[in-house]
Amino acid sequence: MPTPSSVRLRIGYACGALVTGAFTTLPGLLLLPYLTDTLGVGAALAGCVVLIPKAWAVLLTPLAGRAGDRTHARRGSRRRHILTGGLGAAAGFAAMLAGVTDGAAGAAWTGLGFLLTATAFAFFQAAYAALPADLADSPRERTRLVGGRVAGIAVAALTIGSAGPAIADADGGSLAGHRWAGLFGAAVMAAGALAVAFGPAHTRPAHTRPAAPPAPPDPPRTADGAHPARRLALLREIPAFAALLRTTALQMAATGCLLAAGPYFAEHILHDPDLTPLLVAAFVLPNLLVVPLWTRFAARHGHRAGLRTACALFAGGCLLLAAAPALPAPYAPAVLLIIGTAHAGQLLFLYAMLAETTAHDSAHTGRNRVGALSGLFSAAEALGIAAGPFLVALVALQPFGYTPSTTGQAAHQSATAQWGVLAAMSLLPALLTAAALLLLRDRRPGTPAPTIAQTTGELAQPRL
Repeated sequence: MPTPSSVRLRIGYACGALVTGAFTTLPGLLLLPYLTDTLGVGAALAGCVVLIPKAWAVLLTPLAGRAGDRTHARRGSRRRHILTGGLGAAAGFAAMLAGVTDGAAGAAWTGLGFLLTATAFAFFQAAYAALPADLADSPRERTRLVGGRVAGIAVAALTIGSAGPAIADADGGSLAGHRWAGLFGAAVMAAGALAVAFGPAHTRPAHTRPAAPPAPPDPPRTADGAHPARRLALLREIPAFAALLRTTALQMAATGCLLAAGPYFAEHILHDPDLTPLLVAAFVLPNLLVVPLWTRFAARHGHRAGLRTACALFAGGCLLLAAAPALPAPYAPAVLLIIGTAHAGQLLFLYAMLAETTAHDSAHTGRNRVGALSGLFSAAEALGIAAGPFLVALVALQPFGYTPSTTGQAAHQSATAQWGVLAAMSLLPALLTAAALLLLRDRRPGTPAPTIAQTTGELAQPRL
């Protein structure tokens, strides 16, 4: 039975997922439609506004991870980066949706606010992703921590994904409505950052192992992830981690497509924009219910088999959405329950693999590169989530002739544009998930693979 301290630790760590969930869900749901249907920006430009700040975060996050390692080595805590990064991301989030005007000027304001948000979030996320390897000894305990993180993301996505669009649309989708949605998201992010900063990031449980020895300061020829060339060397040094990054980036892109296309799908395929919160709820609700089932599956079959199964279920569910125009309205939410079940497993296994890989690297090398590796992982997540809306805009909206609007309400779209929306919600994420499966490769042969049920205290090789 878990001790009270371990329960508090898991709850405190899970609260940080409010920041991650808010940063991922609300911009993914609102930002692209806000640009095209409220600010009147063309789909191609809107896609670039969403992509560029996230691309910047991809470059910055590994540096933030390395900085977090140095702070951890000096102070024994990552609290500073979690607190300043989380609160800075909340401030940028409010600014991002505080649009002062429409058109290109409004898009520039939104892009700058998103850039500030992404910059601060990079420091929070790199430190937050590194905590499981700092806080827990065994694969089992680390998986419990990331299981709580998955549940926390679900709570954030369910709350923000349902309330955020409702708040934005309360005033007819106007600039004022989106300002309130931005303030709401910022409050959730600030609460999550404070909970982690004054909880698990502030104290280290007595039962956990000592931290791995810190990396020497700036060794001239060490692949520590702080320089682009060293990042490449780090990926060559740990092929299992490189495989994890490839799979993570593509799968997050698939998730980003679903989030970005959801409001368009409700508006132009289901012909009821009020269904957007229901679609979001159907997608994220399984994260609160099925994580224990995926955990038991992994205990028997391993992380890699679990990820493959979850990805296959995710891709199949996306393809089923293509039949939504010909079937009753409840069909789409029902299919999204299946996709959400698969997504819960994907998140659990990806985060568990990250914790296992970083812990094994610390034990194998005797160096603390948890932050650098977690920073690269967070960069892959950010790149994937950013690529999703960008692909929706450039592959499915712009080429199919989507018409923008400045009224806060979507313009009437042609049949061709509607086909583009349907492809963005079904075919595009299915193809990205299939590619993620194809790019997942075994590490060097002959290395034993772990399971979640390994003996407490035994440090496992990562199973990818």
